[in-house]
Amino acid sequence: MEVAESYLPILIFMVLATVLAIVMAGIPLLVAPKRPDSEKLSAYECGFEAFDDSRGRFDVRFYLVAILFIIFDLEVAFLFPWAVSLREIGLFGFWSMMIFLTILTVGFIYEWKKGALEWE
Repeated sequence: MEVAESYLPILIFMVLATVLAIVMAGIPLLVAPKRPDSEKLSAYECGFEAFDDSRGRFDVRFYLVAILFIIFDLEVAFLFPWAVSLREIGLFGFWSMMIFLTILTVGFIYEWKKGALEWE
């Protein structure tokens, strides 16, 4: 019986969260004015009218730019904790990050020379 009593607060929390979510999703259905028009019912596509199939092919440069952004964004994400804990990690941590940054810099130079950053 003690185990069941220890789970009672979790059960109460889950029931309240579910009820609250249903109420918060249902209130706009009851309160919001319903005035549909052609603009509200049309598909939104960057402010332009849809003119082609949404499954069309994209240029590979879009994906390349996205991947490059993620790589160099993660580099910055690794730099912040490293800079904060630099005193505790010592020379090993410093040189490990220098190797990491060197590899990323070599990759950046390679992609720059290959023209991956050029947009025609």
